[in-house]
Amino acid sequence: MKPKSATSGFIVAFGLAAFLAALWFVRAAGLDPVTAVIAVIGATSAANFIPDILILKVHRRATTGLDWSISRFSFQRVQIKLMGLAGTVAAVGVMYWLFPEYRGEFYDSYWTFLKTIVPVWLVCAVPYFFVVDAKMTEPEDGYYQMGQAVLLHFEKIDKPKLAQHALGWLVKAFFLPLMITYFMQGLAKFAAFDFSSIVSFKTFFDFSYDSIFLVDVGIVSVGYIMSMRIFDTHLRWAEPTLKGWIVALICYQPFWSLFGRLYAEYATDYAWGAWLGEETPLYMIWGSLILILYGIYVWASVMFGCRFSNLTNRGILTNGPYAFTKHPAYLSKNLAWWLSSVPFVAQGGAGEALRRCLLLGMLNYIYYLRAKTEEAHLRQDPAYVDYEKWIEKKGLFRFL
Repeated sequence: MKPKSATSGFIVAFGLAAFLAALWFVRAAGLDPVTAVIAVIGATSAANFIPDILILKVHRRATTGLDWSISRFSFQRVQIKLMGLAGTVAAVGVMYWLFPEYRGEFYDSYWTFLKTIVPVWLVCAVPYFFVVDAKMTEPEDGYYQMGQAVLLHFEKIDKPKLAQHALGWLVKAFFLPLMITYFMQGLAKFAAFDFSSIVSFKTFFDFSYDSIFLVDVGIVSVGYIMSMRIFDTHLRWAEPTLKGWIVALICYQPFWSLFGRLYAEYATDYAWGAWLGEETPLYMIWGSLILILYGIYVWASVMFGCRFSNLTNRGILTNGPYAFTKHPAYLSKNLAWWLSSVPFVAQGGAGEALRRCLLLGMLNYIYYLRAKTEEAHLRQDPAYVDYEKWIEKKGLFRFL
């Protein structure tokens, strides 16, 4: 029997519908980028969380670490946790201030976003911490450990818990600026798009391609923001190994710009459209296959609901494309890259084609390493072990 998934297919579909409806609303209302992002994230979160609470009763899952029959209220402990929250936010702020990467204008919209939501978020955090702390079976969590560090009570710190807390926030601090910025850029492009311009398969392909990645970064942004124990979307633990971090981060900016340009530049201007010629039947078939593969990729992201996050465990998925293979996003995306870049027909002869195929193969291998490090990480969770055993017996694409 297939292990139970952390998310419901029906509920995440409802959340996706809310996400798409919100996109049309912010387009019709002409909202500014920051307000538009907040509106879409709010609508998507509500559409996921309300049925999660009412139907699935996720707040009562053992994985939340909450017991609603107890009340262990401690004003002093919550004070320490709030100091830990303040210290964590301050540490992230110092990181943004310190590194030149975050001083470029690329992130300007992200800073505007933070200035809008952080004050409200900090105010809401106070009652949330009081409520959740009283119901926690193990209340001395990462925020408590960080609070002890802020107070310089180093002898009271549980170092593994503090390390996990730091790693979890490092994941959020690195990925959230990228995803929110991409999301704002995609929203602006969608808001300005002229649908009457879709007069050919090429224009349809271009719009569909942009829309797929708009949904992807939007859903991913929701996941990075909406990490809350009460909804069972909190971080269980983060990737503990340096190898796991390296193979993940190298796939994202700003690291990919450097590594990809110097060591993995497999693409050329002679892509699939130039090879096949626009508006031929084969061009339409090839383009449709690319969209289908990217559609599977975004389907894998959507199935997380409000749980998506790289390098972390926030609940094991067994439904949607994860019922067929452990890594549907990686598999579909890597196949799409071969169809999009067609390195095997690169101009410059067989030698150049072989060189570019090897470079893309190297990128495929990086994703293979990502898959393997993630599997090793997730095996700390018995639910994943059960899922892995099931997929090895029943998964349609288990041989991959």
